[in-house]
Amino acid sequence: MTAYDAVVIGAGHNGLASAIHLAARGWSVAVIEGKQEPGGAVKTGDFTLPGFRHDLAAMNLSMFAGSPFFATYKDELIAHGLGLVPAKRCFSSVFRDGTHLGVSTDLEETVGAIESISSQDAAAWRELFAEFGSDAPHIFGLLGSPMPSLAAAKVLWKAWREKGTGWLYDTARKLLASPRDFLDARFQNDKVKAMMSAWGLHLDFAPEVAGGALFPYLESMANQAFGMVIGQGGADTIIKAMTGLLQAKGGELMLGRPVERVEMSNGTATGVKLADGRVISARKAVISNAHPRLLFGKLVDADPARESFDRKVERFRAGPGTMMIHLAMDGLPDWKAGEALKGFAYVHVAPDLAMMSRVYSEAMAGLLPTEPALVVGQPTALDPSRAPEGKHVLWVQVRVLPAGIRGDASGTIAGTDWDQVKEAYADRVLDILEDYAPGTKAKILDRAVFSPLDLERENPNLIGGDNLSGSHHLDQNFLFRPVAGYSRYKTPVKSLYLCGAATWPGAGTGAGSGFMLAKMLAGKS
Repeated sequence: MTAYDAVVIGAGHNGLASAIHLAARGWSVAVIEGKQEPGGAVKTGDFTLPGFRHDLAAMNLSMFAGSPFFATYKDELIAHGLGLVPAKRCFSSVFRDGTHLGVSTDLEETVGAIESISSQDAAAWRELFAEFGSDAPHIFGLLGSPMPSLAAAKVLWKAWREKGTGWLYDTARKLLASPRDFLDARFQNDKVKAMMSAWGLHLDFAPEVAGGALFPYLESMANQAFGMVIGQGGADTIIKAMTGLLQAKGGELMLGRPVERVEMSNGTATGVKLADGRVISARKAVISNAHPRLLFGKLVDADPARESFDRKVERFRAGPGTMMIHLAMDGLPDWKAGEALKGFAYVHVAPDLAMMSRVYSEAMAGLLPTEPALVVGQPTALDPSRAPEGKHVLWVQVRVLPAGIRGDASGTIAGTDWDQVKEAYADRVLDILEDYAPGTKAKILDRAVFSPLDLERENPNLIGGDNLSGSHHLDQNFLFRPVAGYSRYKTPVKSLYLCGAATWPGAGTGAGSGFMLAKMLAGKS
């Protein structure tokens, strides 16, 4: 038996963040990962042809670059090889009439583009951006605090002192509003609304879903203010740097060692048993970076005293499924909307709110959407090192999709098994892309398609291809993530803790839950 102060299950970026901070505070830590490589959903590989580096799932590292964890360990991470590439032209949406609208870090460039279609909305964008400048410290302070906590209360108190009661009411409305309601109150032009609302589908917020306004607001304004960031050579640059830093601080990383169960003694988690029979003891904490349904459905023995909690965990809903299509390209797409689009990190193919509402409704009904929303990442426009000279990669995220297929909304694809239909559905996606960028298919050298089922096989935490580790609707967010009463990373099992996207503050690459948990555990030690 080997003993550590803390054992972390899963080498995703939240688990690594937790381990690094605990190691920095003098704890002995082991991170145990069932796969042969760390990273969870943050992985990069040659999924098509040699020399073409594709981010498997996560590509956008802006949340990591802006995180408290990165601010704390920035110099050390850079010393361990972390490389970030900024994007000044962040995201754009293309529309059916062959035009586009995008956001860059140049306010005048963004406002000028909006001005060309609506002078009223150009003024509204300036006003919203000015508000963001004073709102951001309070909102990000809340997102960076455990929920609930004295720290969160202090953020709200400071906001009230500086901004007044009216601001608290307005912010609460923003947290509860749907994207459509928030955008209709601010803007007139449908293209501006569609450009911002597309961010809602990155989570699981169709235009009409309550609680979905915050993410489009924050992403739009944060990209305007700070730009977007991707990883130099691939998103896995953060994982390489984090594992290097962990080991430099004395932490141990065990790869290819699946955990079979959490060891218990008198209702307390005391370590883990590996699939090979080895037992790793934890003196102070077992930290799970696994999905709660996996932890309490497979790794922790059932306990009648915990029946209510276990039932709530089992009911924790996944978000919609996702498909990833990775393309090795002879060149970037020639967008109908103009050459300037080749310089954007993201191009959203989600041309109007009606289409976004329709795709969500179809997916929730178990149907393959007729016209899915596409997030087209163009990382080699920013970082040519990801492909051989003169070549490119495209990162195509298809949103939103059913985990289980009941039929095809267009009635043209037969079959209800993802293994059977994924290539045909990928063809539909590329046909849509071809409509907005003619000649794209002729530039494809090779492709790799990951259906929702493939993504879950790759990473069991992505249940049904849900890359959010659980819906972010209001009943599963804030104080209710993942279970009401357990939003502060504790579980009913003493010394057993949760972190990861299924816990507050949710999905993304911000390392928030892992870092907050580690600070709570280590205190000032």
